[in-house]
Amino acid sequence: MIVIVASENAVKVSAVREVFADYPALKDAEIIGLAVATGVSEQPKSLEETVQGAVNRAEAAFRNCDYSIGIESGLMQVPHTKTGNMDFCACSIYDGKEHSIGLSCAFEFPKKVTEMIENEGITASEAFYKSGLTGNKNIGSAEGAIGILTNGRVTRKDYTKQAVHMAVLHLENRDLY
Repeated sequence: MIVIVASENAVKVSAVREVFADYPALKDAEIIGLAVATGVSEQPKSLEETVQGAVNRAEAAFRNCDYSIGIESGLMQVPHTKTGNMDFCACSIYDGKEHSIGLSCAFEFPKKVTEMIENEGITASEAFYKSGLTGNKNIGSAEGAIGILTNGRVTRKDYTKQAVHMAVLHLENRDLY
């Protein structure tokens, strides 16, 4: 079985490898990372745009494989939150015909980070760096914003794995969907 992860980001590829290792039917898959365009903004700002980015990635990467996987993080509006938005991860597993979608837990960025993203049009990585919360300009390839805010208790890989698990449940339970 060949699986293409629509990214060369080591965190995303590793998350898929670790999740697939948990499933007997998927554990022997050859998992390959491939950079593709998302077709959405660099910093998605809605549930719809983030899921569309994952879908677009999965479709763009589908070639000579059994499954392609698109993973996209972004913001979505959430009522009663301090900033009005929460960050989450979306995963789309594509078999050439259908998408299986999964989402991760969601969390809020600090107010100053959310304001920078909204007002300056920069990415979360740029906003975390610019606000002095990290010295790493590319947290998306490392611990992620969630890793910074939880002091490593939950990492970007952890929340990416959640989204992948939620999408895989469709594959494992095909008769229910």
